[in-house]
Amino acid sequence: MSFENLGLSAELIRAVAEHGYTTPTPIQTQAIPAVLAGGDLLAGAQTGTGKTAGFVLPILQLLTKHPAPHSANGRKPIRTLILAPTRELAAQIEESVRIYGKYSKQTSTVVFGGVNINPQIAQLKRGVDILVATPGRLLDHQQQRTVDLSHVEILVLDEADRMLDMGFIRDIKRILAVLPKRRQNLLFSATFSAEIKALADSLLNAPAMIEVARRNSTVEIINQKVHPVDRDRKRELLTHLISTNRWQQVLVFTRTKHGANRLAEQLNKDGITALAIHGNKSQGARTRALAEFKGGDLQVLCATDIAARGIDIDQLPHVVNYDLPNVPEDYVHRIGRTGRAGASGEAISLVCVDEHVFLRDIERLIKRDIPQEVIAGFTPDPRAKAEPIQLRQGRGQQHNNGGRGNARNQPGGGRSQGRGVPGASQSRDRHPQTAAAKPQHGQPAHQPARIATPAATPGAGRKIVYRAGGRGR
Repeated sequence: MSFENLGLSAELIRAVAEHGYTTPTPIQTQAIPAVLAGGDLLAGAQTGTGKTAGFVLPILQLLTKHPAPHSANGRKPIRTLILAPTRELAAQIEESVRIYGKYSKQTSTVVFGGVNINPQIAQLKRGVDILVATPGRLLDHQQQRTVDLSHVEILVLDEADRMLDMGFIRDIKRILAVLPKRRQNLLFSATFSAEIKALADSLLNAPAMIEVARRNSTVEIINQKVHPVDRDRKRELLTHLISTNRWQQVLVFTRTKHGANRLAEQLNKDGITALAIHGNKSQGARTRALAEFKGGDLQVLCATDIAARGIDIDQLPHVVNYDLPNVPEDYVHRIGRTGRAGASGEAISLVCVDEHVFLRDIERLIKRDIPQEVIAGFTPDPRAKAEPIQLRQGRGQQHNNGGRGNARNQPGGGRSQGRGVPGASQSRDRHPQTAAAKPQHGQPAHQPARIATPAATPGAGRKIVYRAGGRGR
């Protein structure tokens, strides 16, 4: 199968080829024709499967094929609205729109919190065809009447499960209320919870359904390994691994913001260039750190779980769990940063005695034992006793790490960071949002779910099932 066989225009195929892709991934093979057909779509696709191109390419084709007249005020109307849970993901989607739309006439912009709203207002006044947004900042624009959504023809909810986890369901419903009733709806989710089923039932009309990866499946090409170590020697072991193996690009996950900051400082003292990225950093600081990391100027990026679904780096070779997550599903999202687009990758976890229960939960979820290897000189003390770790209490207060109101003020939670963030506009809703909790220790992980369209819906269930683990852009 090639992109030519999917009915895309020569301009789009040219842009895709220039970006280095010739063969579509399973989600692209199934989603592109479904979107081009004009109907609603429900897609189960994890990050790294190439789903962004799976909806961006056909949307560009549809908008180009059916141009819309200018609105009464002479500006281009917003014809496509793409909602994403985090700033980083929203920015990456809009970048993909520009890359794949290089030879088309469609214009786009992205709006999210944590930065000055005025440049966004100026861009919206000029008019765009495609708007990518986080829910909170979009509602800020809606309240200020600086955005017109009355001409939206296509709505995309990307990583819908993540948006619900972060407490955005009310924001999404408020946005849906101002959109035209007649539109094409595309919903992408890595998992199919009861909340996602309810949202899909209320939003989608006789959707085609695609499932390209089992829920919480890990990719076989990712080499997973555990290094047991004493808790107070983790940083020393990490420095040893990076220096000995000459790793040049390593994404390291910590449990807390403070831990990310402290680790980055210690690594720099060890002669390893490192920066931290988390919700307390300004959007400018996060953008600069990510750019340096992607460009190869930064050896280590220390991140909290805000980065688990937002960072998309081609050929990222190494992911290190400096701290294991207490939510097993987050492990899958973390290691999914590597092993993308068919490339091999390595996921290393530094595990102390305190985290053995987290490791058991992760292995239960992924249905496999992760090989363990003790590094010479770092054998853990067998007499060490486990100490309690302060756990995150459900998804609403997760990601991360003790900060008040994190669910809404995550990188891209859509809300501005407010006080303490240079250039941030003052935003509403700084209170914590509650959301569905992840399974706690001792509870069985949810099994992969198959979504079925309700039988009462005429013509529902044009189901396409593609069970494949292939990862892509």
